[in-house]
Amino acid sequence: MIHPRTRIKICGLTREQDVDAAVAAGADALGFVLYERSPRHVTIARLAELAGRLPPFVTPVCLFVNASPDLVDAAVAAVPHALLQFHGDETREQCEQPGRPYLRAVRMAPGVDLLDCASGFASAAGLLLDAFVEGYGGGGKAFDWSQIPPGVPLPVVLSGGLNPANVIDGVMHVRPWAVDVSSGVEQGKGIKDAVLIRRFCEAVREADARIADAMT
Repeated sequence: MIHPRTRIKICGLTREQDVDAAVAAGADALGFVLYERSPRHVTIARLAELAGRLPPFVTPVCLFVNASPDLVDAAVAAVPHALLQFHGDETREQCEQPGRPYLRAVRMAPGVDLLDCASGFASAAGLLLDAFVEGYGGGGKAFDWSQIPPGVPLPVVLSGGLNPANVIDGVMHVRPWAVDVSSGVEQGKGIKDAVLIRRFCEAVREADARIADAMT
């Protein structure tokens, strides 16, 4: 059996040079936060500028937290090929309404039934697992990876407190479809560090290589 390559998403991009650094490092997806309370928030106009820099095969991801339908529609109009990511209390119907592929974020509080979440959001392209913090996302905290049960029927995106130092352990323990990082590759909130982005991507590839070696 061949271990699939772990995909990499860098989230919370606000500057052109950070977008370019993530692309150069080999990121598969870049996330843009459309939540006004976030220090990484971008406007629709800024989203269009930044996502417009992406080359083919690098996916823009629009992150929403309990957004109005008008905001979601505006983002989809600005970046028609974007993947949507819902981080708030959105229902399945609200996630499906724009008619775009979407990720459903799950805040891994004690007692969360991930299999039940997967069933309730069966139309999702994947489940993004984040630590439970006050507010929504971006807390830079890891959760107990042993909370993830085997046999989740949707692709799992591991998030929450990842950085170049711990992502190898995360990939090898969870074997996620993808990993997602924001604060773990930053100099300050919304200001990415090109060296940390590169180290993070290299660490994910190192983890994949170790898994592949163990399987041969």
